[in-house]
Amino acid sequence: MDIITNSIDMTGSNSTNTSHCPYAEEWYWLHTMQPAYILATSILGILDNVFVLLVFCLHKKACTVAEIYLSNLAAADLLLVSCLPFWAVNVANGFDWAFGPLLCRLVNVGIKMNAYSSIYFLVLVSVDRYVALVHTMSHGRMRRPSYAKLGCLLVWGFGLLLGTPTMLFRAVKWFPDIQVTACFLDYPSPKMEVVFDVMLIVLGFAIPVSVISYCTCQIIHALNNQAMERIKAEHTERKATLLVLAVLLTFLLCWVPFHLVTALEVLQRAGVISGCHLSNSLEICKQVFTYLGFFNSMLNPVLYVIVGKNFRKKVKDVFKQLSMRKKWPPDHYDRNSHPHSKN
Repeated sequence: MDIITNSIDMTGSNSTNTSHCPYAEEWYWLHTMQPAYILATSILGILDNVFVLLVFCLHKKACTVAEIYLSNLAAADLLLVSCLPFWAVNVANGFDWAFGPLLCRLVNVGIKMNAYSSIYFLVLVSVDRYVALVHTMSHGRMRRPSYAKLGCLLVWGFGLLLGTPTMLFRAVKWFPDIQVTACFLDYPSPKMEVVFDVMLIVLGFAIPVSVISYCTCQIIHALNNQAMERIKAEHTERKATLLVLAVLLTFLLCWVPFHLVTALEVLQRAGVISGCHLSNSLEICKQVFTYLGFFNSMLNPVLYVIVGKNFRKKVKDVFKQLSMRKKWPPDHYDRNSHPHSKN
């Protein structure tokens, strides 16, 4: 019998695809595991990213250029993980969307924005380190907070622009054959779906990863060529380089499988490859690798920020500030208002 597979991907583009392939038994196991995993990722991701944003907001000192990028990255990840509970309920209901057409569009636009904005915030972080380490003579002019804020604003606008098709083509439709009201991407034509998948691979992965890789290679080359009298500075910058490498490696581990499957799906729609077994395998892999990518948003606070020495210092400073605020009124009362206090 015909099946309708609602596959969620990193952009929230769970298009409803009809095929004549038999329903894979693995889907039953997958659907029972997904809601718990999505909710766990969402809860931990919300706690992690809210914690990061609070530290940056509450700290008495203004954010540096790198911290501006990292705080926006945390905001993008928070946007994603805040949208995931809706999909957890949706999967638990057998992909029967219960939140109406408006949330169908808004939730998926939020996921789409994260798909593009988070990786480009990572690009900004990499470029910032590249300028600071490789072009040290000119970094003072280029690495200004005002420029960083403008760059973040452009990234958010870019993500919103690329999320426009999701807003336009998302629809809630009743499928009587399977008794499901699905939230899916209703493209006018199959060619348009291929175009947006290719755009996702190129703009959302190939180009930004190429930029990050180039910056990282240049940073490593610059560090290896530093003079011996700068050994202390070199040690400090090596720690920053290791953080960049960890960020890039983790992103690749989380997202390369998803983009490979997406590329194979493009080839399948183009008729280059075919087969029911391949179709079912790609759908299942798309589900698994999508949630592996979502896991990256939960890891970002650890990889980008929490492992950083400066951030740990900020955390201590914030807790010290809060403890002093809480402690100051009683101490002030004891010293000045208690009848037995000494002058």
